[in-house]
Amino acid sequence: MSLRIRTIARLTGIREATLRAWERRHGFPRPERSENNYRVYSRDEVEAVRRVAKLMEEGLSVSEAIAQVRDEPRTVVPPEARHLERFWAAVMVLDAEGADAALSAAQVGLGATPYCDTVLIPLLREMASRLDVAREHLASALVRQRLRMLLSGMERVGDGPRALLACPARDHHEGGLLALGVHLKARGWRVTLLGADTPSEALQGACMQVRPELVALSFIRRRDADDFVAVLSGAMHACAPAPVVVGGPGAREHLKTLFTLGAQYAESAEELIAVWQQARNAQNRP
Repeated sequence: MSLRIRTIARLTGIREATLRAWERRHGFPRPERSENNYRVYSRDEVEAVRRVAKLMEEGLSVSEAIAQVRDEPRTVVPPEARHLERFWAAVMVLDAEGADAALSAAQVGLGATPYCDTVLIPLLREMASRLDVAREHLASALVRQRLRMLLSGMERVGDGPRALLACPARDHHEGGLLALGVHLKARGWRVTLLGADTPSEALQGACMQVRPELVALSFIRRRDADDFVAVLSGAMHACAPAPVVVGGPGAREHLKTLFTLGAQYAESAEELIAVWQQARNAQNRP
C-alpha cells in the first residue's frame, strides 16, 4: 500500500512541511510520485522516518540521524509487524474493511490468548498516542469486536468457577475486561460478561441470577476519591457475598481505599486467580 504524505505525518508524528524540508535538504525520505504527481511512500520509508525521529529524541541532529538510518542494514519485517502496520495505515484513512482484514491476517496461526496478548491488547494500548478521536473510535471498535468474537468463539474446557466481569458505572473502556475474559475462559472458568458502564443495580440483578464465585471490575476511568468510594462501595454491596477483585489504572490510584473497603486488586488473570484462591482458602479454614 502506498501512503500519502498527510498519512505519513500522522503515522510518524513528523509534520508534512518537515518531511518536505528533509527531502529537499537531505534527499530523505524518497517518495515516489503518483499519476497525479502526489508524493506516495512505502512502508519501508515510514519505518525509516520513525527511526530518524527516535534517534533525534535521543539527541542526534537530523543530519546525523538520517545518515545513521541510511547506513543501517535492511531488516526483514516480521509478518505480524506488517499486519499491524497495515492495520494502522488503514485506520488512518478510515478504511474499516482494510483494518479488519489486517486483524484477520494477524490472527492466522495464533491461538486465542496469544492473539489477544500479542496483537489486540497492544493495539488498544497504542491508540491514544497514535490516533485522533475519530480514528481511535473506529480502531477501538474493531479491536473490541475482535475480542468479543474471540471470547464467544472459545470452547470452555472443564466446569470451573464462575466469574462475573463488568466495568462500573460511567466506565466505557472494556478492552482489558474482554482480555481478562479470554484468559479466564482459556483456564476453564465460566465467564459472564456484562461489559461497559454497569450500574450497581445491574450488578445486583446479575449476581442474584448467576451466583458468581468472583466478581471482577475494571476501573479504567480516573475518579476522585469520593467518587471511587461511592462506586466501589455500591458495587460491593450489590455483589455480596461474592468477593470483588478490581483492576485498571482507575483503581491503582486508590489501592489503600479499595483494601479498606474489603476489595482485592489484581493486574492480570494470574493475579486474579491467585487472589481468589487465597480468599477461598481463608474461608475454608476452621
